[in-house]
Amino acid sequence: MSLIGKEIAEFKAQTYHNGEFGEVTNEDFKGKWTVLCFYPADFTFVCPTELEDLQEQYDTLQGLGVEVYSCSTDTHFTHKAWHDTSDAIGKIKYTMIGDPSHQIARAFDVLDEEQGLAQRGTFIIDPDGIVQAVEINADGIGRDASILVDKIRAGQYVRSHPGEVCPAKWKEDGETLKPSFDLVGKI
Repeated sequence: MSLIGKEIAEFKAQTYHNGEFGEVTNEDFKGKWTVLCFYPADFTFVCPTELEDLQEQYDTLQGLGVEVYSCSTDTHFTHKAWHDTSDAIGKIKYTMIGDPSHQIARAFDVLDEEQGLAQRGTFIIDPDGIVQAVEINADGIGRDASILVDKIRAGQYVRSHPGEVCPAKWKEDGETLKPSFDLVGKI
């Protein structure tokens, strides 16, 4: 079942962020655009490359009013240990969520129940807490965070321009479409 167009479920979890432990809830996702990036586990191989790549896009995403969170089924203590020992993860400035109860991974339907690990799921959530985009990759396929920038811009454009849609490969200031009877069969 797709989560597109659905409000995110309630949750509360422990975090590691900027050298401190904290707490996050679903309410923290409201009022701004949010990227939630699930990954299988700390101290692995593809995961640090993805999270470092996401960090490289963090300032651009912040400039678009987007907050970024990563989440695995590890604890916030494990996130701190990984942050303290990995060159790639040591660069991260966004919040890392611990989900050892699997509550969040289940709510976003990315939990591999057999392994007890989250799949590689990326969610774009609008300021109302509604899921606008989902990407889920197999364990061996890393993601490219630069793609998130265009998706966020398209989502923000569509939200602020009712009646318009962004076609494939849309870039900021690109042509949009206004679906109508007259447009049917003309594309």
